[in-house]
Amino acid sequence: MTNDPKSNDIFLRACKGESVSRPPVWMMRQAGRYMPEYRALRAQYGILDMIKNPELAAEVTLQPIHAFPLDAAIIFADILTLLEPMGLQLEFISGKGPVFHNPIRETSDVTALKSIDARRDLGFTLEAIRLTRERLAGKVPLIGFSGAPYTLACYAIEGGGSKDFDQVRAWMYAHPNAWASLMDKLTDAVTVYLLGQIESGAQAVQLFDSWAGSMSQADYRRHAAPWTRRIFETLAREAPGIPRIHFSANGGHLLEAVAEMPVDVLSLDWRVDAKAAIDKLGAHRVYQGNLDPARLLASDAAVIEGVREVKQAFAGAKAHIFNLGHGIIKTTPTDRVRLLIEEARKPIE
Repeated sequence: MTNDPKSNDIFLRACKGESVSRPPVWMMRQAGRYMPEYRALRAQYGILDMIKNPELAAEVTLQPIHAFPLDAAIIFADILTLLEPMGLQLEFISGKGPVFHNPIRETSDVTALKSIDARRDLGFTLEAIRLTRERLAGKVPLIGFSGAPYTLACYAIEGGGSKDFDQVRAWMYAHPNAWASLMDKLTDAVTVYLLGQIESGAQAVQLFDSWAGSMSQADYRRHAAPWTRRIFETLAREAPGIPRIHFSANGGHLLEAVAEMPVDVLSLDWRVDAKAAIDKLGAHRVYQGNLDPARLLASDAAVIEGVREVKQAFAGAKAHIFNLGHGIIKTTPTDRVRLLIEEARKPIE
C-alpha cells in the first residue's frame, strides 16, 4: 500500500488479524450488474468482451469504489475464463448463462487439457489488475480471485450450471484416476493464475469454491480438499504476506476441513450460524460474512437489523470483515447498498 495518509488499509489489517476500529466492508460481486453504470456498459458490450478488455474491466472494478465508501475493490473477472486456454470453449448465452461447448466427457478429454501461462493466456485480467492498482492510487486494496479446482471441474464436466452437479459427482466416482489428474491440472492452473494476479498487483486473493457444498464432508476431504490445500500452501510459501481467503456457498458442513488449511480468512455464507462457527473453529480466527443478500431486496429495516445482527454475531472473533453471505443480487437497489455500507461501518454498539 502507498504511504498516502488518505489510503485505507483497514481490510488488509483485518485480514491479518490486527486490531481495527470497525469491521471493513466489501461485497462479493460488488462490481457488476446491480449498478446502472455497469448496465450502461453492458448494453454496449458482451460480458466476455468486457472481461477481456483491461480498460473496461478496470472501469467496472472501480465503479463501486467511486459510488460507495467501500474498504476494498475486487477485480472484475470471471472464474471460468481460466478454462478457455486449457481447451474448453466458453460462451455466455443470454437467459442460460455460461456454456462450454466441448465439456469433459471421456477420460481422454482430461489428458487433452493444456497447461496455462498466466501472462500469455490470461493477460487481460493481469493487465486489468495493474491498471486498477494504478488508478486506485492506494485508496483501497485490490482483491484478486479464482475458482477452486472442484468448482471449475463442475463446470468443465457439466458444461454449464446445474442445481447440484449430480453428474459431476457420478463422473468423479466412476473415474477416480482421471478425476485426480483433472484436479492436478486445475490446481496447477489456479496456482499459476493467482500468483500472476499477485505479481500484477492483487493485495489479497479469494478462492471461490461455489459448488463444494454439493459434496459430503467425507467426499470433500477425499476428492477436493487436498488440491485446495495445495493451492493455499503454495501461496503461503511463494507469496507470504498476501492474505488468503476461502469462500464456499452452502459449505457450512465443510468449514472444519477448510479451517485445517493455511487460510487467513474464513468467509461464511448466510446459512452458517456465525456464533456456532466461532465456537467450533475458534475465536482466534478472522471471519468474513455473512448477511443474507435477500435482505437488500426487502426493506431498509431488514438491512439495518441484519447488519447489526451479523456484527454482533462476529464480535467475539479476532477480526471480522463485513460481507454478504453470497454475491449481491442483480435487482438490489443501490440505495440499500449505501445503507448497508453505512451501517456496517458503524462501531458495534
